[in-house]
Amino acid sequence: MPTSTISPTPGITHTSGFRLGIYAFKDAEVIDYAAPYGVFSVARRFDPSLDVFLIADSLHPVQTQAGLTVQPNYSFSDQPALDALLIPGGFGTRQETYNRRLHEYIHALPESTLLTSVCTGSWIYAHMGLLDDLPATSRKEGDNAERNNGGMIPIERLATLAPTAKISGARVVDAGRVITAGGIAAGMELGFHLLRRAGYSENFLSEVARVMEYQQAYEGYRTDIETIGAKASAPLTSVTQRPLQTIPN
Repeated sequence: MPTSTISPTPGITHTSGFRLGIYAFKDAEVIDYAAPYGVFSVARRFDPSLDVFLIADSLHPVQTQAGLTVQPNYSFSDQPALDALLIPGGFGTRQETYNRRLHEYIHALPESTLLTSVCTGSWIYAHMGLLDDLPATSRKEGDNAERNNGGMIPIERLATLAPTAKISGARVVDAGRVITAGGIAAGMELGFHLLRRAGYSENFLSEVARVMEYQQAYEGYRTDIETIGAKASAPLTSVTQRPLQTIPN
């Protein structure tokens, strides 16, 4: 069977064993967390040292949007090592925005841990003051309830929660430690961008997108990213790049 090989790019290094923890909570939007999880799942075919897992307040099953129940891999008290925390959106963020246990967990994370979100997950960082004076985004399209009867679409709500933030219309906004993504399907682009922040080459990302049969969409969205200077797109650390794996077509 033919194989596709990704050759290491000269001068490119990546963070070996990059670990993405995704916060699972009641009524989290399924695509918000499943899309970046899926990107990492496929990327692991090329580099099995990558890791992605669910973390929650406890190890009890969590019922997310539309009744889909997931089993967390870790609880807050387990304090798993992670390079990035991702908070999805969904109806449950209306409660999670004021969840003090979640706030305490985030505050206790090392400064080297990236804080990321999809859709209304950015509301949590906004309420904590973590988006003050930074560019940030959220979902820009409202549902019926948000668009009618005096409702407010998520990106408008974000502006009220973080009045000094610089609200952006970009699909992904990389402000250094804090990275926010737009609505729901933008979790795909956040997943790819986290691989980029981990130091993987554009060749690597393109091959992951190809295997996912997502390459046309990936190319269309690849540059829809707002960053603060070169630092925002730089790898987390400088390590020796290992040979990448091959994958059957």
